[in-house]
Amino acid sequence: MSDLFTTDALSVSELNARARTLLEGHLAGLWITGEVSNLTRAASGHYYFSLKDSHAQVRCVLFKGIAASLSLPLKEGDHIDVSGKISIYEARGEFQITIMAVRSKGLGKLYEAYERLKQQLLQEGLFAPERKRPLPPHPHTIGVVTSLAAAALRDVVSTLRRRHSGLKVIVYPTAVQGSGSEKHIAAAIETANQRKETDLLIVCRGGGSIEDLWSYNEEIVVRAIANSQLPIVSGVGHETDFTLADFVADVRAPTPTAAAELVSPDLTQLRQHIRQYQYTLQQLLQQRYYDAAQKLDWIAHQLRHPRQNWLQQQTELTSLQQRLNTGMQRTLTHQQRIIDQQQQQLLFLKPQTARLDQQLKHWAQQLHQAWKTEFDHKKQLLQQQKSLLTAISPEQILARGYSVVTNKQGHVITDAGKLRPGQQLHIRFARGERQVQVLTPTPQADLFD
Repeated sequence: MSDLFTTDALSVSELNARARTLLEGHLAGLWITGEVSNLTRAASGHYYFSLKDSHAQVRCVLFKGIAASLSLPLKEGDHIDVSGKISIYEARGEFQITIMAVRSKGLGKLYEAYERLKQQLLQEGLFAPERKRPLPPHPHTIGVVTSLAAAALRDVVSTLRRRHSGLKVIVYPTAVQGSGSEKHIAAAIETANQRKETDLLIVCRGGGSIEDLWSYNEEIVVRAIANSQLPIVSGVGHETDFTLADFVADVRAPTPTAAAELVSPDLTQLRQHIRQYQYTLQQLLQQRYYDAAQKLDWIAHQLRHPRQNWLQQQTELTSLQQRLNTGMQRTLTHQQRIIDQQQQQLLFLKPQTARLDQQLKHWAQQLHQAWKTEFDHKKQLLQQQKSLLTAISPEQILARGYSVVTNKQGHVITDAGKLRPGQQLHIRFARGERQVQVLTPTPQADLFD
């Protein structure tokens, strides 16, 4: 079938926007390895370069805020791993990586251990989506597994207080890095599950190097999260940091603050929802009003003008008058024929005609009188109908001082509120017609000003 009648084509900017949304939604949290090529440092301090391997390359941008955190500045030919937002620069339609984290290739052993344990847990099904539990929409008590000295704890508590001051927070303190910290984290999670004091848990800490976050890649912590009866939100590190705890948790938050926002209902947002429901209800009621008004207009359109009814009744009256005249004439002719026949019979039989003739004249007189009486009665009824029609005639209404106002289409104007300034109108009076134009209403000064 021809494509001539398909939907409208996308603009280039719409295409690039959709491609950007698709890439950012499906390629988050990846690490990409390659060699730095065509490195350029702009006057603003931002780095622009290509990351390549033996077969392909991709454009990258490293903003100066991230570049300042590197232990060594980037150099042409460096072999690095990068993570960030994989997207499209919409203005030019170029595929690029906006880098949020850089690591050198010297951490291979840790990543090998990370990938080995990740594959093992993946095969066991610990990361399966069907294991994920929904978070309670309106929790009353929230548990936080982190260090009492961590800035992440302050961020979580302040965010919860800001969003919903009525929430209760219970902290299960633990070390978050260093030797043996993974055992403390697992123990804190198990303690929270044994006490059953909270509706859910936030396992969190601030950002750091891969070594700082390594406790959350340990098997004991991952299995403690997997075995938890309480729903768990993982908020470990920054947005670009991914640990095995993130994969096994019911929900992964990019930061501790984001974790607090995920688990806490926002009172402002709840009020906004109520206002939205109120607006929706108002729209529904308004739509019902519009539908009823439209139906009323349709019914009003079906109503005929009184002049149409008057013309129809006048036509019916004329028809009845013709039928009455025809019927009376037919009756008179029939009676006359009978009289003629009787006269013929009288002449043939030669009866005593004097009395019969007198009787015949009497009958003829009565017949004529009856016909005249019936005719006068019908004529009187006809005159009454005519007077009634004349009384309700539009011309009589106009003669009493009324007038008929119509628009260019001949539709009668019944509502002054629907008139527009400058609109042409037609006014019919009892004698004569005029074309007029609607003027802009001039506000009347307040008599008490």
